[in-house]
Amino acid sequence: MPKLRLIVWTSLALFAFAGNSLLCRAALAHTPIDAASFTTIRLVSGALTLWLLVQVTRREATGHGSWPSALALFAYAAAFSFAYLSLPAGTGALLLFGSVQTGMIVWGLHKGERFAPLQIAGLLLALAGLVGLLLPGLSAPPLGAALLMISAGLAWAVYSLRGKGAGDPLRVTAGNFVRTVPVALAMSFAFLHSARVDTAGALYAIASGAVTSGIGYAIWYAVLPQLKATQAATLQLSVPVIAAVGGILLLGEPLTLRLLLAASAILGGIALVIRRQPA
Repeated sequence: MPKLRLIVWTSLALFAFAGNSLLCRAALAHTPIDAASFTTIRLVSGALTLWLLVQVTRREATGHGSWPSALALFAYAAAFSFAYLSLPAGTGALLLFGSVQTGMIVWGLHKGERFAPLQIAGLLLALAGLVGLLLPGLSAPPLGAALLMISAGLAWAVYSLRGKGAGDPLRVTAGNFVRTVPVALAMSFAFLHSARVDTAGALYAIASGAVTSGIGYAIWYAVLPQLKATQAATLQLSVPVIAAVGGILLLGEPLTLRLLLAASAILGGIALVIRRQPA
């Protein structure tokens, strides 16, 4: 793939990832739609989009997904939506990204990966940033919502770890999205008494599922083979920054000193860890 095209497609994928946070927060903060309905519409539209992409582009590829991975994906999507009932887009993306990367790093340590002293310092710095963001104070995010977003990140880390070597990434992701649909419908039925769906909220959810999830993942999987592992991990450091800037410019969210300091610690710490990992 030519370098300019690689840069363009990679940038689009990263903006799509940040767009998930912006679309979810916009829907839940500015329209009547409830979190359960948003999650269900997002997963259904994502499943349909990914299934169609597989039919068009990956007929000979292998991989079908699995129920354990689908349940981890559903746990991520549901916790993500309920957390964004209270969290600003940038704070939510930072908590999500920080917990995903921290969870995967800790799992690597548990499995016997050896970290250099600088990497250990980076991990401690990232954890300190997460703790600092959650400490009580006027600008602290709601603790319940923050813990939900951290849970979403850990669920995504589980999903990512389970996906390694599972087959063609696009086909596997499509299979997992399709499996989340009955679970999401069951959740919506359980929350039927509080269900509220309006046109604007539904359109945000469809855009999140079909565009920033479905098409965004397809673009990312297309460029991923062209990137080194460390490049891919480092590029994802930009996602919380994009979400935070988008939240400020598009949703009128405030930029706090706590968020700036926590973002610097979390993203800087993770950068120290992945910078020294082999590609």
